[in-house]
Amino acid sequence: MKKIIPIEEGDYYLTPEGYRCFTEQYHLKRGYCCESGCRHCPYGYSKKTNTIKK
Repeated sequence: MKKIIPIEEGDYYLTPEGYRCFTEQYHLKRGYCCESGCRHCPYGYSKKTNTIKK
């Protein structure tokens, strides 16, 4: 079971379309890459090449 991370101020923002976009701050708190190609991925994951740049 995955650990539940409480959402705090600065963890996300709303896009003009109304979607929640998680920030680098949230991803670092989570502690791992989900490999979904997130906009602010601090782990350097590329969906095109399916690799993580360190």
